[in-house]
Amino acid sequence: MSVELATFISILYQTWQNNNYGRSIVSTKQPISMTADRLLVQLPQGEGERRSKSGILIPATAQISKRLVWAEVVAIGPNVRTIHMGDQVLFNPEDRFEVNVQGEEYLILRERDVHAVASDRMDGGTGLYL
Repeated sequence: MSVELATFISILYQTWQNNNYGRSIVSTKQPISMTADRLLVQLPQGEGERRSKSGILIPATAQISKRLVWAEVVAIGPNVRTIHMGDQVLFNPEDRFEVNVQGEEYLILRERDVHAVASDRMDGGTGLYL
């Protein structure tokens, strides 16, 4: 590659960055505010297929009646009293609303739909560890 071509490419790249055309490559996350007693949670990435204790592969499409699911809390509404961001919550997957935010899948729950909370805090709970 000639020196002139390399210089031209370098100037073109700098101009592209200075004109903010590079914003589409780096995605900036927009803050989300939840309302009332709503929780925004994200399921772990490995929630698809799973293996039984004997090693049998169970596909994600297999229906298990009334199986509860764990997810991490990403945002909370102002009226949420007992759950904090970063907690793991246990809920029924049928009591949820799915939402896609900037290409990532999230779920919206109500605080009353949560069956259990696992966190690093000790808020005078029962002393049980999950």
